[in-house]
Amino acid sequence: MEEYDFIIIGAGLSGVDAAYRLKTQLPKCSYAILEAREEIGGTWSFFKFPGIRSDSELALLGLPWRPWIHENDMADGHLIQEYIEDAARSEGIDAKIQFGHRVTGASWYSDQQRWTLAVSKGNVTKEYSAKFLLACTGYYDYAKPLQADIPGIENFQGVVAHPQFWPEDLDYAGKKVIIIGSGATAVTMVPVVAKTAGHVTMLQRSPSYVISLPVSNPVNVWLKKHLPERIAHSINWWLSLIMENLFSAFSLTFPNRMRKIMMKEMRAQLPAKIDVDIHFNPRYDPWDQRVCMCPDGDFFKALHQDNCDVVTDHIQKVTEDGILTESGKKLEADIIVPATGLHLHLFGGVIPVVDGEPVDIGTRYCWRGAMLSGLPNAGTVTGYTTSSWTVGADASIKLLINVWKRMTKIGATSVMPVHSQDDISSSKPVVAHSSTYFVMAQSRFPRITGESPWYGRKNAFFDYFQLWFGSLTKGLEYTLPKKKNE
Repeated sequence: MEEYDFIIIGAGLSGVDAAYRLKTQLPKCSYAILEAREEIGGTWSFFKFPGIRSDSELALLGLPWRPWIHENDMADGHLIQEYIEDAARSEGIDAKIQFGHRVTGASWYSDQQRWTLAVSKGNVTKEYSAKFLLACTGYYDYAKPLQADIPGIENFQGVVAHPQFWPEDLDYAGKKVIIIGSGATAVTMVPVVAKTAGHVTMLQRSPSYVISLPVSNPVNVWLKKHLPERIAHSINWWLSLIMENLFSAFSLTFPNRMRKIMMKEMRAQLPAKIDVDIHFNPRYDPWDQRVCMCPDGDFFKALHQDNCDVVTDHIQKVTEDGILTESGKKLEADIIVPATGLHLHLFGGVIPVVDGEPVDIGTRYCWRGAMLSGLPNAGTVTGYTTSSWTVGADASIKLLINVWKRMTKIGATSVMPVHSQDDISSSKPVVAHSSTYFVMAQSRFPRITGESPWYGRKNAFFDYFQLWFGSLTKGLEYTLPKKKNE
């Protein structure tokens, strides 16, 4: 059995960032990264659909300690994967990754004060032992997409291409394509597919907010040109963080005003043939769901083309050659793309076991967005869902390292969040997100009370203030060696 101080599950952005923080802040601790797939990069090496790119600036989505060298701030997926690979290689983190190692079980034993992991490598099952787990697996299921209810999809005689499992040999040139959805994936795909497809229809049940950002931030370009790389990166990181949070704070404080601003901007960029009040007038306030970003307005430009349109309607049924909507409109298709969301879960879908008892994550409380009640020595590393992911993930990692340092300082062997109330009926979802796929996943996600320390990811300024001044004792129970057998 291989034994480590820390085991990191997942080798995406969060996993590589966690490894760097351990290496630099806890250099005497041993760690390994277990990655189920055969390559680094997480989301950015997994998704292969046309146009896969970031929907926020790499200044913040990227690693805080690794400058983004490319001019484009909203970058293609393959460039982000290369960036993560280069970052891991330059810090020697790649040598710590064990590829093809899928964690299938995680059991905590109080008498040993350690986790034992069951790990499959091909047809072989191995065991690993760790004092502390860092689950850097993100929040979606790589193997199973969201099972959206699309009536009659089995009747379709064309190709159904799910973005999560995009067929490498799919040729959509000259074809009629219907993309179902209105989120980031749909907004990303439409302009790319429309370049060669015969016709593209984005079929949405309800509209989303879409805003245009410059593919290259002119301020960042100037900083890179006139200042040393790391200084330019640091200044740009803080400027981007401030602007992103000011934008979201204004949206949440003055939602009606922000709605008017965004509607005006969308109307200015959309062709006259599209009724903005029908197709780009969301039912929710800005930032209740993630706002879709498009580089240099490519999404809006695509809708100016004769071969691209948007339909807001419900699906009555899928036919052999297309989709019939509830309003009676027939949309012909050779290819249907259900860009309807993700199936969400934590810990990579593994159900943790504590002293022989399975832990139902949906009944646990979230401690400061990073740990779960009743789960010792384990952190769930997640980022922000309505702003740049990595900033939140990095805050989680730093908080968990602070918890470890306190454990070491007082001589504790474990730490566990403890909530006095088992009843979750009066609690709230950890992610207050109105997107369908988040609502459907609430039973698989932990709960919060909204009062410290039982809250989820907030925003960067709140989380970093708490990181510097928040309590490392409130809501936590530390186990000292003399108490572990009591």
